[in-house]
Formats: sequence, C-alpha cells, structure tokens
Amino acid sequence: MGTFLYSIFLSLYIAGLKILSPWNAKAGLWVSGRKKFPGITFPRDNNIKTVWMHCASLGEFEQGRPVLELLKKQNPSLRVVLTFFSPSGYEVQKNYTGADAVFYLPIDSKANADKMISIIQPSLVLWVKYEYWFFYLQAFKQHNIPVLLVSGIFRNRQPFFKWYGGMWKKILPSFTHFFVQDEASKELLTKAGFAKNVTVSGDTRFDRVIEIAAQFTQVPMIQSFCGENKVIVAGSTWEEDEAELIHYVKANPQIKFILAPHEIDADNLEDVQKQFSGAVLYSQLKDAPGVTTNVLIIDNVGMLSRLYFYADITYVGGGFGGDGVHNVLEAAVFGKPVIYGPEFEKFIEAIELTNCGGGISINSALELEAELNKLWENKTLLETTGKAAKTYVYSNAGASKKIADFIQANRLLIS
Repeated sequence: MGTFLYSIFLSLYIAGLKILSPWNAKAGLWVSGRKKFPGITFPRDNNIKTVWMHCASLGEFEQGRPVLELLKKQNPSLRVVLTFFSPSGYEVQKNYTGADAVFYLPIDSKANADKMISIIQPSLVLWVKYEYWFFYLQAFKQHNIPVLLVSGIFRNRQPFFKWYGGMWKKILPSFTHFFVQDEASKELLTKAGFAKNVTVSGDTRFDRVIEIAAQFTQVPMIQSFCGENKVIVAGSTWEEDEAELIHYVKANPQIKFILAPHEIDADNLEDVQKQFSGAVLYSQLKDAPGVTTNVLIIDNVGMLSRLYFYADITYVGGGFGGDGVHNVLEAAVFGKPVIYGPEFEKFIEAIELTNCGGGISINSALELEAELNKLWENKTLLETTGKAAKTYVYSNAGASKKIADFIQANRLLIS
C-alpha cells in the first residue's frame, strides 16, 4: 500500500468514526478527543530529557509501564509524555501521575508527526508492541530520534515480510532497536536484515503483573462477598464466554462467581445480569447488605488484576472469539489455575502456560465442567496447577531491566 492509498484509508477511517460517533460511545470519545491538537508546551532545557511512550490501548500501557517507571526511578528529572490511540487506554489513564502529559495521538500524517515532535522534543521514543504509524516513525528517523520497540512480536503473515509490503518495509529501519518477545520474531527480523539491532528480551507484562501482585491491597467488599466459599473469578469475558459459564454457575449456587465483563457499558451489563439471574453489580454491593446471590458482576475498570487474588480457580475470557484470549498473566501471578477457550494460538504466554501445566484450554461448557470438577475433587492437582502458573510468571521476569540497561549502556538519555 503506497502512502497515497494509506492516507486515503486513514481519511475514510476518520469519516467512518465520525458517522458512528453519535451512536457509539467509543467512537464518540475517539473523535471528541482529537478535536483539538494537544495544547501542551514544554520549556526548552538541555538538562531535561523527554521520553515519549505510545500505546495502542490499556493493555499496551500495562506492557510499557514497568519500563517507563524504571527509567523514571533511574532519572527522577525525566519528562514523560504518554499517548494513546484508543479511548479504552486514554480514558483509564488520562490522569496517570507518572506522566507529565497524557493525550490521544493525533491521526497519522507528516504534518502531525512533525508538529508533535516539535512540541514534545523527545530524546527517546518507546513504541509498545505494535501500531506501526508510517508518518510518525518516518519522522522519528528523519529527526534522528532513537525509537525502541518494547515487547514486540512479529509473525510471518505481516506485510513487513511479504513481497507486497513495500511501504511497511520502510517502517522497520525507523527503529533503533527491537526488543521482542520470542525467538521466532528475532528470526523474522534477522532475515529482513535487522540481526544487529534485535534482542529477545521477553514480555514486560511479566514484570508488571509481578509488581501488581507485590502491591496487592485487599478489597473489603470482595473479601466479604467471597467469605469462606469456593470462588471462581472470570475476567474479561465476552458473550461467548458467558454462554460457556452460565450452566455451571446455575448448577453450583454454593460457589461464588465474580464476573468482570470486557465491555461494561450499560447495555452489556444489563444483558449479563439477565443471563445470570439474581446477580448483583459491584456498584450496588454496598447498598445490598446480606446479599445472598452467588454472582457478582464487576462494573468498573481497573479492579480485575486484584480480583484474581480471591479466586480458587480463574477463567480468562476472549478465547471463544476471533481476537483470542485476554491477559492470562494477571491471573497466573497469584498462583491460581487459569482456564480459557480454544483461541489462544496467537498468544505465547497462553501457549507456554498450557505447556507448563498452569493453564487449561477448554472447547465447550461440558469440558469446562469436567475440568472444574477435576480441580475441585483433587486438592493436590488444584495446588500444583496453581503453583505451575505462578512459577511460569516469576521465571520470566526481567524484560524491563534489559531494556532499561540498554538505554543506559547506549547513553540514550544522557547528554
């Protein structure tokens, strides 16, 4: 795809979102968030270095966050600018105290890229996992700004490695160094001519979930809801996941179930409540003393990573949809068995979690019931599965330090 067609595609994309915005909340936030160009100004000071980290959404922010915070710890005067493409990232982290400025990334164009560079004056850019915006990355290279890819992952089907990927191949030289999750990604980049600037560092999400677990604080209402009961926490669920869970939930009123749907708009929450009759929303829990329901639905963002602590067994959603399973590491770090649907082949951590015995993939509600019964009936199996999950997470720590060490060794934030 040439730059002309690429620009047309972006124009059509924006037009489509504007049309959708009156009826779609996310589209509305995306459009309204970009009505004004970021109105920030920074005084020019050669003694202050600026890191600009861009993330597609909330998941990528959690991936880049441990690197950013480690750099800030090493360089307290460091100026941090954080940008997001998606409302699901920006709306949750727009008040993130670790950044000097947080805003939406203006749509990709040469003019916007040059203007953003002029405003931010970045000493270093961290690009998390993906979102290869052509004009921005080209501008970084033209301005001789070092760019590091954090926790990247590459697959053979991507246009970078295809005969028709001419424009995309021009993007790769914009990166000063690639920090990738696996050897397969390194091999693809090596064949493409980048053997000297690629490192298999692993996934920085391991560091992030370990940090979350270390900073865990109790959620009193959740603790009270669970009591002394067996508990299953199902996180980031979609309609397909809930369909697999519903029979087991109804058949086991003695087990407490905490559901955290991926989408928490009013319509979806209403639908979930209808499926799980008698379920109460977390926001209603304080007004429902002595609640007798065995199903609690989480209607907020940001609590899920702590909820897994309360589980005996966890279920992570997304594995029955086309995009695949969500973050299994948030559950595994607490040493709990992790169950998910069959669509996980694109996610190394889910594959490896399955292989080490800490994760369990199911294909149907019947398989889910069978696996849960096995774990309930065999305490040793329950404990060893959870231990395998936790061991897997802690044995993969350290990616953030590798990246920070590279930045320090190459003096990327030193005058």
